[in-house]
Amino acid sequence: MAKGFTLWFTGLSGAGKSTLAGLVKDALLERGMKVEVLDGDVVRQNLSKGLGFSKEDRDTNIRRIGFVCHLLTRNDVVAIAAAISPYKVIRDENRALIGRFVEVYCQCDIGTLTARDPKGLYEKALRGEIANFTGVSDPYEPPANAEVIVDTAKEDPAASAQRILRTLEEMGYIPSGGERGYSDEEEETIKQRLRELGYI
Repeated sequence: MAKGFTLWFTGLSGAGKSTLAGLVKDALLERGMKVEVLDGDVVRQNLSKGLGFSKEDRDTNIRRIGFVCHLLTRNDVVAIAAAISPYKVIRDENRALIGRFVEVYCQCDIGTLTARDPKGLYEKALRGEIANFTGVSDPYEPPANAEVIVDTAKEDPAASAQRILRTLEEMGYIPSGGERGYSDEEEETIKQRLRELGYI
């Protein structure tokens, strides 16, 4: 039986976390794995209803997501979290709690995020009309040691998802999907990243 693990997507609002989480989930389901997605927006409507956006409330929200991921992981489910999770210390707490934890940093510049924002929230935040907006008026701390870094301003979502899946294969967390769908250069980049982090 395949062991559970947590795949944790972090990045600013609109950086593509939910899109990539959905693509990876579908690919893992095709391989016969048990998968649950905890999307930040959905969690706030249910598990974290009533929480605001102070640092304390944000930390509580991310800890709750981490605890659910911990329960799923130990029961051999792949837990996929897609949440801004702006503070490194809380992400690291979750990594320590869960153990089998793979972090994906969805990197994207503010210009691209502003252009693709249908609600115009970035423009309002940049004008000072929204307080505590992560990445503008509230801090976001990028991960220093994410297993995967994707630049969603430059990279096609399908290519990013393939790189995430290949990294999970290299780490021995998921079975091979058969057809490669990536180049020798991409494979070497993935292996080099995992070497730097001490996995291989």
